[in-house]
Amino acid sequence: MFKPVDKNRQRTKRHRRIRFNIKGTPERPRLNVFRSNKHIYAQLIDDINGVTLAQANSGEFNEISGSNIAGAQAVGAAIGKRAVEKGFKTVVFDRGGYLYHGRVKALADAARAEGLEF
Repeated sequence: MFKPVDKNRQRTKRHRRIRFNIKGTPERPRLNVFRSNKHIYAQLIDDINGVTLAQANSGEFNEISGSNIAGAQAVGAAIGKRAVEKGFKTVVFDRGGYLYHGRVKALADAARAEGLEF
């Protein structure tokens, strides 16, 4: 019998494998990316203390959709600015099990343009 492929289940399995090696610290937090069909979200996370240090999402921008590259660039710029304002220069990038292209790459490039290093 044919079993349909559950893409989100495959993505979460990939994310678990990635997270085994990636840890955010208070000095170098983890920049996590989550993509949905309508929005894109980014968080700076300190895994040792279990706190979110900053966040940005495409729902904050009324005129920009989060389901395209322009929305991802806006979110990347916003999280980059907030991270630099809070004193974080370097982060660990966590692509969340997604391929590094399209919206995820656009978010990362926009964050780098704002001064984040990863």
